[in-house]
Amino acid sequence: MGYWKSKLLPKIKKMFEKNGKKAAAAEACKSFDESKEEINKEFEEKKIELQPKVVEIYEASSAEIKSVVKDRTEAGVKENSTAVTKFLEELAKIEFPGSKAAGEAATKFGPSHVTGPIFFIFERVSTFVVTEQAPAPAAEPAAPAEESSCKEEASAATEEKKEEVKQAEEATTPPPPPTEEATPAAPAEEPPKP
Repeated sequence: MGYWKSKLLPKIKKMFEKNGKKAAAAEACKSFDESKEEINKEFEEKKIELQPKVVEIYEASSAEIKSVVKDRTEAGVKENSTAVTKFLEELAKIEFPGSKAAGEAATKFGPSHVTGPIFFIFERVSTFVVTEQAPAPAAEPAAPAEESSCKEEASAATEEKKEEVKQAEEATTPPPPPTEEATPAAPAEEPPKP
């Protein structure tokens, strides 16, 4: 009996807890989905006062978090789970609507199990980031000229790459098989045998 309680029972409990963890994470996602309307209302009310704080946190975060916030992929959340959890905690400190619930769920069940609430929060954060980046180039008149020249250079470089790819394809493409018209002409060119 001691062996069962000390060795096997804990292993069996772990096996069932994994499925229970997924079910609990699904329940947390469901309750978060039900409160989205309230979160949206609170978000719209606090939008003006939250913007500078969110932009500050976003700018201080790592490049991985910035890419996850912009792209919002499950693979990105799985790869950067600790950074995602830390980012949600930072948002909870400034009382960003819904971030506390999403952060607690991410801490408890793992960010990969509660991607729905995380993506919802990141979507709201990205609205601040986009609006902040749009006025910045307008404030600096020299920056748009540099950007346009960079865009021209980039488009020229992509055209050159396309041409190189076409040339490489032509070089690697075998010549077309000879047609019937070309075959009879070949024996006529041979010199007569004495």
